Amino acid sequence: MTTISAVHGVLPPHRYLQADLTELFGRLCLPDPAARAVANRFHTNARVATRHLALPIERYDDLDGFTAANDAFLSVAVDLGCEAALAALDDARLAPSDVDLVVSTTVTGIAVPSLDARIASRIGMRPDVKRVPVVGLGCLAGAAGIARLHDFLRGWPTSVAMLVSVELCSLTVQRQDSSAANMIASGLFGDGAAAVVAVGDDHLFAAKGPHVVDSVSHLYENSERAMGWDIGSTGLKVVLGAEVPDLVRTHLAADVERLLSPHGLAIGDVARWICHPGGPKVIEAIQSVLGLDEDDLAMTWRSLHRIGNLSSASVLHVFADTLAGRPAATGDWGVVMAMGPGFCAELVLLRW
Repeated sequence: MTTISAVHGVLPPHRYLQADLTELFGRLCLPDPAARAVANRFHTNARVATRHLALPIERYDDLDGFTAANDAFLSVAVDLGCEAALAALDDARLAPSDVDLVVSTTVTGIAVPSLDARIASRIGMRPDVKRVPVVGLGCLAGAAGIARLHDFLRGWPTSVAMLVSVELCSLTVQRQDSSAANMIASGLFGDGAAAVVAVGDDHLFAAKGPHVVDSVSHLYENSERAMGWDIGSTGLKVVLGAEVPDLVRTHLAADVERLLSPHGLAIGDVARWICHPGGPKVIEAIQSVLGLDEDDLAMTWRSLHRIGNLSSASVLHVFADTLAGRPAATGDWGVVMAMGPGFCAELVLLRW
């Protein structure tokens, strides 16, 4: 088993009320007052109170194209990624030079060299650190990243592996796009980063934390247009289909059973559900299909309300909040789950 030694989330310092962000979006993207009224309704229904932005709110008027937005992404993403990585390593009582593998994930900007290379150089990882940049998994990547750390550590059990997620969703908002997808996304997604430190079974360091026992991936057929980007001259235009909650209701129960049943477990045996806050309709679909209540996903609802959906970093913020605010007892089982472009689900089985 892999031990999760630390999970640490960080946020940019620029925090705003949802109403302020709704006004910003309307001014930048919706010249039509009728469209603004629709966007206001979507933003109210998102159940988000505040979000953090990569830049001060007044800077967004100056982002006049994809080049300016991506330049801002590169500057802020590396800073936030370094902050998250160093904090997680400090929590785990390890140093950057202890890391053998670093996986980076983002879907909100383009970086070559990738974020992991830039972060590794800045914080002092070894020159022989193995790097795996992951692009395209979106919201899925927080859970999938933990699973891939576990896969690596099963083969290299004396190693330390790290996941760094940075998502700056505000830098992708499309001007003059009055689509429902853009309206919904602009009221739901926020900016942030997170890092995970995982240690193999045979590492000399006596790590403390929950253990990764197993993982399950499921790529759903004929669902490529459920979520993702259309990439063009103006940057990253969101694709967000109305079918996402239905995909959850159709597939998730079987996915959970496939994760739990080989270990003789049922849904009632899981003490901690660490779920990505994909939005109210998605969270409600998870509760409905698994027979959970709002208290079971209280940390997910709280994260959505407090910071919105941070794409791949969101489930890691929920994980960190759970470790701090709802610590599990020794022997308890937990499930980390997220869904994202593909359309795909990733589930990770934990035991404390």
